[in-house]
Amino acid sequence: MRLSGQQLRCVRGGREVFSGLDFAASAGEALAIVGPNGSGKTSLLRVIAGLLVPADGTIALDGGDAELSVPEQAHYLGHRDALKPALSVAENLSFWREFLGGEPEDSAKCLSAVALDHATHLPAAFLSAGQRRRLSIARLLTVRRPVWLLDEPTSALDTAGQALFVGLMQGHLARGGIIVAATHLPLGIEARELRMGGAA
Repeated sequence: MRLSGQQLRCVRGGREVFSGLDFAASAGEALAIVGPNGSGKTSLLRVIAGLLVPADGTIALDGGDAELSVPEQAHYLGHRDALKPALSVAENLSFWREFLGGEPEDSAKCLSAVALDHATHLPAAFLSAGQRRRLSIARLLTVRRPVWLLDEPTSALDTAGQALFVGLMQGHLARGGIIVAATHLPLGIEARELRMGGAA
């Protein structure tokens, strides 16, 4: 499996964020998108996730499911944790499992993997920032998809949470998954770098 982009151009608010951008990541590989604020790291992830339409260029997932689009085979973990505060930890995970479809993993196992099994019935509004991040990470596990698109994935995580997430990323890569991550900090896993330019 190989995720690639060719000659991508992104325009937001009338400003060209990047152009002529090529990238590729194969099964079992991580690609770290690095660069200063405003250089287009998040925009690139959002283009791959189908949340932004590129002005030019193409994105392909060779070896993926031909009947599904690239966004349908990817998880996007953005800056903000997409949680419903009034729902419990377990209910949030159930919501995402039903929304995303596919072959679901056992919720209890996913919550245990992110060390949130003790908070199953706690409303998400009561979670700390680090716990909210862990719950968002559990979404990556509850429905398996081959591509993980991660935007500053370790933000709000303490040292133990970062170590836990490193293990989950290593497991995803070992299963032949692909990770594309925008980050200012080391991911804790081996990753090739895609360096973005400065802000225009």
